[in-house]
Amino acid sequence: MPDMGGIDAVREITKHDPQARVLMCSAMGQQALVVEAIQAGAKDFVVKPFQPSRVLEAVNRVLAA
Repeated sequence: MPDMGGIDAVREITKHDPQARVLMCSAMGQQALVVEAIQAGAKDFVVKPFQPSRVLEAVNRVLAA
């Protein structure tokens, strides 16, 4: 993203809407990045390349929360 990174975007989104359900998706799946995304407010994290079943599982889990 040209203006900010994904973690910063999650922080901004949840600052404006604490109830937002953010699902992160990135090709970088290092444990530290996943943890930071969740701590920033993401409800789940999907690593690319992803399996469609994993995306559906994440979306269903986030919507059920």
